Amino acid sequence: MENFPVISSILSADHVGLMLSERYGLSDGVSCTLLKAGINHSYLVIHAADKFIFRLYSLNWRSDLEINEELRLLGALKEKGSPVSFPLKDVSDQYIQYLDAPEGRRQGVLFSFAEGDKQLNFSADLHLKVGKEMAKIHQTTLNLKLERITYSPKAVLEDSFLNLARFLPADSEESAWMIYAKQYLSDEMNKADISQLRSGAVHLDIWFDNMNITKDGEVTIFDFDFCGNGWLAYDIAYYILQLHSTEKDISQRDLKIASFLKGYESVTKITDEEKRMLPVLGVSLYFFYLGVQCERYENWSNVFLNETYLKRFINLLVRKYFEENVSSER
Repeated sequence: MENFPVISSILSADHVGLMLSERYGLSDGVSCTLLKAGINHSYLVIHAADKFIFRLYSLNWRSDLEINEELRLLGALKEKGSPVSFPLKDVSDQYIQYLDAPEGRRQGVLFSFAEGDKQLNFSADLHLKVGKEMAKIHQTTLNLKLERITYSPKAVLEDSFLNLARFLPADSEESAWMIYAKQYLSDEMNKADISQLRSGAVHLDIWFDNMNITKDGEVTIFDFDFCGNGWLAYDIAYYILQLHSTEKDISQRDLKIASFLKGYESVTKITDEEKRMLPVLGVSLYFFYLGVQCERYENWSNVFLNETYLKRFINLLVRKYFEENVSSER
């Protein structure tokens, strides 16, 4: 009997470790453990006293060109001294590895390990430091053009919303509100004074889950998988959006946001138009990432990605943030 076709698989960590040992010229004693399975799979690789992260892309998630552009961005940031996890070449001087999985050929890249741990809540002083590091990244990425997606209002709002239709009934109250909010946000973005919105390469996903912090307070930023072209204020807006989600003490939240912005502006100024647009851009990214979850349904558990989950997410996060920070209408 022929093997049944596969759309997604989890490759053996032991065999991934053996492959990396051979291709990177590592001696015996390499251990490899699956850390996370999602759109990309992350493996922790340990060799002697060294640690690495191997990212295995899902089939057809990124092209070689897109991956190489991400790596080019990381190289530019590393050269400028930004604290980022960076790619490593194998013994053949190649960054991208190819693995013949059951579903087809998948790409992988080995990255340096970001020392420290993820911290859901951390001090205002550390938020100030993250603000400084983000601003330094933006100094490097200002006007930098990547051969990757441009995060236009259409890409962030319109295209993302189409993916929700599979899971959110068109006649639901949540769908009606999302249509209203999408139009409101789109109008605001189209009215923005783009001459006052800095553009360049953006990370688009800087939050606690993509940063490790050491006991000494050193911060390393990683996972640039969603990098692309857009307004730099998207990164600022997303960071603030996530603070609203993770920090439930309002006084602490506001203190930490102020510290983050202070740190950022100690390096480079945020224009008044960017500040005005931050809530709009933040809610827009809620649309974007909901769209990604629905688009890549096979990478997520259907235990939570369903109509009930979407309705709760929209009401408790998207709508709440919109009404408190963007518009109180409807």
